[in-house]
Amino acid sequence: MASRWLAEILQTVRPAFAQILVVSAFINLLAIAAPVFVLQVYDRVVMHAGLSTLYGLVIGVVIAIVFDFVLRQFRARLLQGAALEIDIGVNRRVLDKLMSVPLRVLESRSVAAWDVLFRDANAVRDTWSGPTAVAVTDLPFAIIFLGVIYAIAAPVAWVVLLLIPIFVVIAWLGARTQGKGTRAEREAVLRRDSVIGDLLAGRTTIKSLGLDDSFRTRWEDSHAIAVERGVERGRTGDNFVNLGLAVSVVSTVAITGVGALAILDQQLTIGALIATNMLASRIIIPFHQLVGTWRTVAMCRQAMNRLDALFALPGERTHSAIAFDRPRGALAFDGVSFRYAPEHEPVIDNIRLKLEARGLYAVMGANGSGKTTLLKLAMGLYTPDHGRVLIDDADIAQFSRRDLTRWIGFVPQEIRLFSGSIRDNISAGEPDAPDDDIIHAARQAGAHDFIAAL
Repeated sequence: MASRWLAEILQTVRPAFAQILVVSAFINLLAIAAPVFVLQVYDRVVMHAGLSTLYGLVIGVVIAIVFDFVLRQFRARLLQGAALEIDIGVNRRVLDKLMSVPLRVLESRSVAAWDVLFRDANAVRDTWSGPTAVAVTDLPFAIIFLGVIYAIAAPVAWVVLLLIPIFVVIAWLGARTQGKGTRAEREAVLRRDSVIGDLLAGRTTIKSLGLDDSFRTRWEDSHAIAVERGVERGRTGDNFVNLGLAVSVVSTVAITGVGALAILDQQLTIGALIATNMLASRIIIPFHQLVGTWRTVAMCRQAMNRLDALFALPGERTHSAIAFDRPRGALAFDGVSFRYAPEHEPVIDNIRLKLEARGLYAVMGANGSGKTTLLKLAMGLYTPDHGRVLIDDADIAQFSRRDLTRWIGFVPQEIRLFSGSIRDNISAGEPDAPDDDIIHAARQAGAHDFIAAL
């Protein structure tokens, strides 16, 4: 089921979200204090010179401000905790899935295409626990402010009620338009990053063959397209944000104008009009934020779709049903065929071969004849299109990746030093191995002397 992974992660932070909702309710209730203070000052203190009333109102509103500050700080801490839980949960799932995806699938996409999935995880985290989440949390409390406006300034309440659908329509239109722009921008950025990935991965070839100008042209073209898509998306977003600002100004003018008529008609007081403007801003601000931050929501939806596609990919067997003993090592290919794509010719075509245990064998052939592919099939890194690969007459498809890597040693054609010390690289499979074992392994590999000479 799509996005089940997200539901499981959000389940762990449900208590925090419940607390955030309760705290937000109190924050929004305390927000009524300032408009009520203004209403009472204009209608009671100023009109009747009630200094004692003013002192009491000031003390009350100061207390409300202090409580508001404390509650906002508490909500910020809750949001930070929820963000941490979501970040750990989503990124861990992405990493676990990437580690379990078959090599053939990993090789089908560029490094940049896989790397962007971690940025997608960050987009999900920021949307569910950032400013957008706060804005969405504050939206339901607009009903409370609308009720207070109706209680103190009924003649202008209909103006505020009319403005809410306008903001909803702007947000909806912005979502549809910016969603397309965000998708186009991401695809352009991904193409540009792919060029950078090719440049860094093939830097030796590029320098030795003098391909600098060619790659510079490719990068400039892809970067120009990415910038153009970003500008288009930004221009569209600015249009809706500015439209929201214009409607906000219109709302102030409309409320003030209608309220002035109501004051002249003696249906409203000046204090009630000023308080209504303050309360109306509390209603409008979350809706305007929704317009301004809709790009974040659109990016989150697209990120969730990409993560859904990732988690739907088939994974390798990670655990065996029973524990197997170490095999003797007889290896057989039983009618194995393999091709990299359905439209391509087979690289391995109906191979039948048996290699006895404890033997020494060499696979020889021209470049591109399938030697490396055969080794990857033997290790279970590739799954045959037809036939089976057997170890001691047992199909390796039933073994987990952990079992196969424990039984089969492999030295790839290209050696890559990972970040960290040489010791970290040697002990990657056994991080807690003692120094004696590290040195012994280096001696066995014939690497100890040149390592010591560094």
